[in-house]
Amino acid sequence: MATVLVTGANRGIGLQLCKQFAERGDNVIAVCREMSDELSALDVRVIDGIDVSSGTAVEALRQELDAQPIDVLVNNAGILLRDTFGDIDYELMAEQYRINTLGPLRVTEALVDNLHEGSKVAIVSSRVGSIEDNGSGGNYGYRASKAAVNMVGTNLKHELLPRGIAVGLLHPGLVATDMTGGSGVAPADSARGLIERIDELSLENTGGFWHAEGYVLPW
Repeated sequence: MATVLVTGANRGIGLQLCKQFAERGDNVIAVCREMSDELSALDVRVIDGIDVSSGTAVEALRQELDAQPIDVLVNNAGILLRDTFGDIDYELMAEQYRINTLGPLRVTEALVDNLHEGSKVAIVSSRVGSIEDNGSGGNYGYRASKAAVNMVGTNLKHELLPRGIAVGLLHPGLVATDMTGGSGVAPADSARGLIERIDELSLENTGGFWHAEGYVLPW
């Protein structure tokens, strides 16, 4: 049984990750800003009131966990605010950066002492953060925040390798959630693929960027 912490756990992919990890017998710590009825129905430990963009909130999370060992840290919390050239709200662009890019770094840095040799850190990134794969443009804030978190994950690979901790950057696919307007694959199917990728994560492949379906994505 592994202890798994998932951020952004109250809905969508995060909720499904918590459900599937718990169903297979893992000890799940679900972290979110606001509790949901669906999350409260799961047999998991919930820590709510945590905004990953807030240093104060993440410090409260660290204190709440105390010395609780974490085997798998899944940085899933994220936000998508669509924009187009000529109509960009730069404050909203910065908000996506604070949550999507700085959030995983802030949480991982705060909880690094809860990790141990053999632990894994997964960051739910996005294929749209790939510079090479960008064939359509648009969504400046979201794309830039996900490209930046890929760099954060690559840096963390180097930081955590001496501690025996592997890092993986994972694209969940286009998933039918509130964030995407209901278009895409079912969250349960995406979560299943993400868990398979996390299970495969090791020091030998640390720092990679994968689709939930298992293939490597370009940077």
